Amino acid sequence: MYMEGDEGHDERGSREEWTLLFWTSLAVIVPVIITLWCSTQRSKRKTHMKDFFRKSKHGWHYTDLFNKPTYCCVCSQHILQGAFCDCCGLCADEPCLRRADRSLPCKEIMAPARPDGAPEHRWVRGNVPLASYCAVCKQQCGTQPKLCDFRCVWCQTTVHDDCMASLADAEHCDLGEFRSLIIPPHYLYHVNKLRRRHPDEYSKLASSCGSGWTPVLVLANTRSGNNMGEALLGEFRTLLNPVQVFDLSELTPPKALQLCTLLPPGSVRVLVCGGDGTVGWVLDAIDTMKLKGQDQFIPRVTILPLGTGNDLSNTLGWGSGYAGEIPVEQVLRNVLDAEVVKMDRWKVQVASKGLYFRKPKVLSMNNYFSVGPDALMALNFHTHREKTPSFFSSRIINKLELDGERVALPSLEGIIVCNIGYWGGGCRLWEGMGDEPCPPTRLDDGLLEVVGVFGSFHCAQIQVKLANPVRLGQAHTVRLVLKSSRMPMQVDGEPWAQGPCTITITHKTQVLMLYHSAEQTDDDDDDESSHKQAQITA
Repeated sequence: MYMEGDEGHDERGSREEWTLLFWTSLAVIVPVIITLWCSTQRSKRKTHMKDFFRKSKHGWHYTDLFNKPTYCCVCSQHILQGAFCDCCGLCADEPCLRRADRSLPCKEIMAPARPDGAPEHRWVRGNVPLASYCAVCKQQCGTQPKLCDFRCVWCQTTVHDDCMASLADAEHCDLGEFRSLIIPPHYLYHVNKLRRRHPDEYSKLASSCGSGWTPVLVLANTRSGNNMGEALLGEFRTLLNPVQVFDLSELTPPKALQLCTLLPPGSVRVLVCGGDGTVGWVLDAIDTMKLKGQDQFIPRVTILPLGTGNDLSNTLGWGSGYAGEIPVEQVLRNVLDAEVVKMDRWKVQVASKGLYFRKPKVLSMNNYFSVGPDALMALNFHTHREKTPSFFSSRIINKLELDGERVALPSLEGIIVCNIGYWGGGCRLWEGMGDEPCPPTRLDDGLLEVVGVFGSFHCAQIQVKLANPVRLGQAHTVRLVLKSSRMPMQVDGEPWAQGPCTITITHKTQVLMLYHSAEQTDDDDDDESSHKQAQITA
């Protein structure tokens, strides 16, 4: 009897253990299966949506949560997630998306004007911008918790539903505040109809766009500034003609700038959203236009600095970085008010020692060239330097010539050759602490400023205005001969390791830039006023 009871107890215990193991396994496996299934479905849905967006004429973007009260433009229901068009502002939930895409047209980048030559309003109902006011009654729009009120996608005028009938000339659109920067749809329509595409014809067509028409092209690097470029693209597409706004990850600057050849000569401004490297990329594309004989279509270039550094932007008065502190509308106003200046560009030729049959390395320089500790930090060679502390223990520069004359050098670790006023993320290198008189600098004087540094600690002291650089002089041509060892060097923040070589820096060309005199840079107002005079070209 005792044995039988004991065996029964063991069997029950075993069943309980297997039951516990089963439910435990189920509790672990089922959520994993559900998660994997949801992930697969989400991936399929994302791929499907991406393909749909690619084929659509709208600039759709999907969001899991709208950042303000939003209503579907089709069913009028309040929605938390869905898609929005960054060109015309339409919003729709997922079930209504295809219907919205079919029945509600987007901004037309090319369309005929009215018989009287004036463009027409293109109204979109609902989801008007916050703090927008009715053009008729001057009261705030979009205050009701429903799909209500209208906005014109071109002039950005907003009108109450009840006031629309009272709007004077409700069909005529003047393109709003930024009419002088917008490429109107009717202009491109007429250009497309031209039998003979000639600059004179473009100038005649431009008369229909009003006096002082200076269209702007926006070229944005979506990888700059913590991916802020993508959000900026949408905001500029909302305010301008989408054809004017380019994502440089999808279309290169040489192709984007070809739009300049369809616009009146000398009228175009280009706003580059990115860092100094992106600006250099665009300026190289402008050089390519010159090689093609398109000099008359060369645009003026301005900068919206993204990321860090941005010494060229700082020199031109646009600040050292943009993080959304002013609205995009103010950015466009600043572009309208900017002054045209000339800026030198330089050719850097690096001829490696002993490689006489190989073509020298040739680069374009806008900001500065350096060899030594400044470039070392850019190249991130610290581990190499720690392993070989003698890397900078002796002079690495055998010879320095300024305009053909040899310069006697102290025991320097590095040389920095500057074209602009700022260096190292906001430091005025040539002036140092500002306690010593030094020749003035200009962007267009055809001169380079050449300084020496004793080491990385000296560079740091200069950046915080605790030391002056070793001013070696100004020159039209700079030539350096470097001894037999590998060393770091950089042009405009692009570093590389270089063996023994001869470096020659000569003038390449000049470009037209836009200077923003109202924007203060990182130094005092008094400094700014004196430097503006030195930088602006009459």
